[in-house]
Amino acid sequence: MAETGASPLPTTPRAHSPIFRAEHFVWLTARVLEQRLFAHHFLHGGADAVETALDAYRNQDGGYGHALEPDLRGPVSQPLHTSHALRVLDSIGRCGGQRVERVCRYLTSVSTADGALPAVHPSQRGYPAAPFVPIVDDPPSDLLATGPVVGLLHRNEVWHAWLFRATDFCWQAVESLARSHPYEIQAAVTFLDSAADRRRAEAAADRLGRMVREQRLAVLDPQQPEAFPVAPGYAPGEHHFPHDYAKTPRSVARAWFTDEEMTRSLDFLEGEQHEDGGWPIRWRQWAPGTALEARPMVTIEALRTLRAYGRCIG
Repeated sequence: MAETGASPLPTTPRAHSPIFRAEHFVWLTARVLEQRLFAHHFLHGGADAVETALDAYRNQDGGYGHALEPDLRGPVSQPLHTSHALRVLDSIGRCGGQRVERVCRYLTSVSTADGALPAVHPSQRGYPAAPFVPIVDDPPSDLLATGPVVGLLHRNEVWHAWLFRATDFCWQAVESLARSHPYEIQAAVTFLDSAADRRRAEAAADRLGRMVREQRLAVLDPQQPEAFPVAPGYAPGEHHFPHDYAKTPRSVARAWFTDEEMTRSLDFLEGEQHEDGGWPIRWRQWAPGTALEARPMVTIEALRTLRAYGRCIG
C-alpha cells in the first residue's frame, strides 16, 4: 500500500473529540486538497503536499479554475477560484514568490477599469455555475471579490503595480458602504485586517461594526435566530454569527462583540458539528457534488476558528 504521509487513526478516547470525528469525515468525503490541508493544520503534514494538490487547479494564465471554489464549475480561471487559492497558500505560509507574481499578472488581466476584480469573469459562461452567481458581459467591480485578495496580498507583503489601484478601490468601497450583507462585510474585514494604514483601518472597522449591529447582520443570540433577519437573496437560515466575522481574536471585527456574545457564538459553532464529524454549510445548495465538496472546507475552517480562540478540539 502506498505511503500517505498521514498518521493512522488512533484508537484512544480521543475518538470522541471534535478533531478525531472531523478527521474521519475528511478522509471519507474530502478532495485531496482538503485532505492535505487537514493533515497540514492538524496532523503535522507538510506544506509541500498541499501546494502539489493545489497545482491541479492552476491554469497557464496564472489563475485558478477547475471548480476550486465548488459553486463555479469548469476549467476556466476565475477571481473567486484565485482568491480561494490565495487563502490556501496564506494558511500554509506559502503566499509569495513567483507563484504569486503569476497570480498578480492574472488578476491584472481580468481587473475592471478601476483596477478592481469582478466576482465572476464572463469566461464562466457555458460552464455550470450556482444560480445565485450572475454572469454578465461587463461585470462591475466587486468588494466581495477584491477585498479578500488585496487583504491577503498585503498580509504577505506582496507588492505589485495592480495592488495600488485595487487598494484604492477597497478603501473607497469600504468607507462608502451604507447598507451591506454578511459576505460583503467579511470581505471588508479581510481587507481591513491587513491594511497598512492601521488608524484608517480601525476607524473603518469601528463604523462597520456599528453597521453590523444596527442592521442585525450577526446573530448575537443563537437561541433566537429569528430575531435576526436573513439578508435578501440568501437561503433560508443562512445566518451569520460573530465568529464568521472575527475568525481570530486578532481580527478588527473582534471588537464588535462582547465577550459574552463571542462565547455564545463559539459555543454554537462547536455544537454545530454533525454526527458524521463534519460541519454543515448554510448557503443555498444547488447540486449534490458542490455540497459534498464544500463541507470539508467548512469543517476545516470551523476547527481553525475554534483553535484560534483556545477551544479544546483534540
